[in-house]
Amino acid sequence: MAWSSSALLFTFAFIGFVADAAIVEHTFRVGNLTLTRLCEERVVTAVNDQMPGPTIYVNEGDTLVVHAINESPTNMTIHWHGVYQRLSAWADGPNMVTQCSVRPGNNYTYRFNVTGQEGTLWWHAHFSLLRVTVYGALIIRPRGGAAALPFSPPDQEANILLGEWWNGNPIDVLNAAYVSGSAPNVSDAFTINGQPGDLYNCSKKHTYKLEVVSGKTYWLRIINAAVNGQFFFKVAGHNFTVVAVDATYTKPYETDVVVIAPGQTVDALMVANAAPGNYYMAARPYISAGPEGPPVDLSTTTGIVKYASVNSSSAPVMPALPGLYDTPTAHRFYTNLTALVRPGDPTVPLDVDEKMFVTIGSGIVPCSPPQFLCNKTTGSASASMNNVSFVFPPTTPFLVAHYNNLSIYKTDFPDNPPVFFDFTNPAVNTDPALRSLRNTVQDIRLKKVKYNATVEIVLQNTAIEGAENHPIHLHSFNFFVLAQGFGNYNATAAVSSFNLVDPQVRNTIAVPAGGWAVIRFVANNPGVWFMHCHFDIHLALGLGTAFWVENGNTPDSILPPPPPDYPAC
Repeated sequence: MAWSSSALLFTFAFIGFVADAAIVEHTFRVGNLTLTRLCEERVVTAVNDQMPGPTIYVNEGDTLVVHAINESPTNMTIHWHGVYQRLSAWADGPNMVTQCSVRPGNNYTYRFNVTGQEGTLWWHAHFSLLRVTVYGALIIRPRGGAAALPFSPPDQEANILLGEWWNGNPIDVLNAAYVSGSAPNVSDAFTINGQPGDLYNCSKKHTYKLEVVSGKTYWLRIINAAVNGQFFFKVAGHNFTVVAVDATYTKPYETDVVVIAPGQTVDALMVANAAPGNYYMAARPYISAGPEGPPVDLSTTTGIVKYASVNSSSAPVMPALPGLYDTPTAHRFYTNLTALVRPGDPTVPLDVDEKMFVTIGSGIVPCSPPQFLCNKTTGSASASMNNVSFVFPPTTPFLVAHYNNLSIYKTDFPDNPPVFFDFTNPAVNTDPALRSLRNTVQDIRLKKVKYNATVEIVLQNTAIEGAENHPIHLHSFNFFVLAQGFGNYNATAAVSSFNLVDPQVRNTIAVPAGGWAVIRFVANNPGVWFMHCHFDIHLALGLGTAFWVENGNTPDSILPPPPPDYPAC
C-alpha cells in the first residue's frame, strides 16, 4: 500500500490477486468526534473516529458483514448506496423504509452478499442529515482481479470523496428549516476527503494532497457524498478518461471536466503527464436552478496534485472551472456517456409491464402545528412526486408491513400527475389560474409492482418554485437511462431517440433542470425500495416514493424473514 505524506490520503496500488469468495467483516462504531474546521472546533458524528469513514474493500461475490454499534447521542442507520441487496432488503438501511433506527446504545449487524457488481459505490447514514459526516467508500473488486478489468490496470488508485460541511450541527440546521417552513441554511464549505482546502479560512493544513509520479496512470474513484451540492470537478493541466459510473462500466469517454450529482460515482483515469509541478484539483458547485434559485454555497473546495519530483511549497496551478450555472457543460457530460456492454451483461428489456409518468419538483403545503415559525399565509416549502409529498411512516417501517402483509399503507401511488400542464413554463408561478398547481398533498402512497415486472418511468421536472436538476436515486436497482432532454416530455419525439443498445446504467440520475429523463429497470428483488431525490433537503420536504415489489413464486424470489437483531421501533 503506497501512502503519501498526507494523513488523509486514500491512495493504494491496485491489487491484482483476488481470493475466493469470503466473508468480509467490519465493526462500525458510530460516535462523537471532535474536529477543527474553518477556525472552529466542533463535535460531529463519525464512524471509527474518521471523517470520511473507513473504506470497505470487497471482491465480487463476497459476503459483507458490518456490525454497527451506535455510541452516538442520536438515532442512526447505514445505507449501502447502489448495492443490489438481493433478498437482503433488511440490510438496505433507509430509516423507516426498511428498518427502524438503531437507537443510542444499541447495535445492528448489516449482512448481505455483493454479487453481480464491481466498481465504486459508497455507504452513508440514512437518518436526517447525519450523512454530512457519516459516509465512506465501498470498493468492489472484480472476481478475476486486474486481468478482468475492461481497461489497462492503472498504476495507483485514489478515492476522491466530495462532501459538505456546516459549522453548525446539521440536524439542528434541518430542524430549524422545518419549524420555519423554509430552506435550510447553506453549508459553510465543501470538502475533498473531509478537507475544505486552502481557499477557505484556517484551512491551509486541511487540504487533501495526492502525490503522483510523471508518466503513471491514476484511477480516481470520485464519489459525491455532498448533501445538496452537485459539482464540476477538474484537475489543472490534466484530462480524464471516464471508464465507469455508479459501478457500471462505460465506453471510454475523454473529458477535462467531471460533472457529478449527489449520490453518483465516477471512475476516471488520469495520466500524470503535465510538466512536473503542483496542480489544484477543484470542485465548485453546478447551480442548476440558476442565479434566481434558492440560496446555495458558492465556494470552491480544492486539493493538490503534487508531482513527487517538485518542491511542495510552489504555488499550485488553478484549473479553469465552468461557470456556476453552466447547464450546457453539465448536460454534455451526462448525455455523452454510454455503457460498455460485455458478454453476460444485462440488456435493455424491450417489453414494458408498468409505465409511469412522474413529475418531480417543489411545492407548498399548509404549515403544521409544530412549525411555529412558519408563515401561515405563504405556507411551508414542500417537494413531491406526482403531487404526493412523501411522509415517513410513524411507527412501522414499510418493509415490516410488506413482510407481514399488513394493509396499513396505501399502495396506489399514481402512475401519472393529477393534471398535465406546461410543466417547464415559469408562468406556473405567476399565473393566478395556475396557482393551485403549487399545492402538494402529504401522504404515504407506495407503488406496488409484480415480481420481475419491467418498469419504465418518465421523470419530468417542473418549474414550480423554480426548475432544478434533481438527482433521483433508486435503491437496490440499477436502471437503464434511455433518453434525457429539456422542456416537456414528448413521447413521439423521445421514443425515436431511445438508446436501447448501450445506454448508460446508473442508480442515480440527474434529471435535467427544466427537462426530463426516461429510465427502465426490472423489479427482480422482493421488498420495499426507496426512490428519492438525493438532495437531502428535498427528501426531507417529501420528494420521494417507494416501490413495493411483491414476492415471486419460487424460493429465490421470496423475501426472507428479518434477522434476529433487527431493530425495534
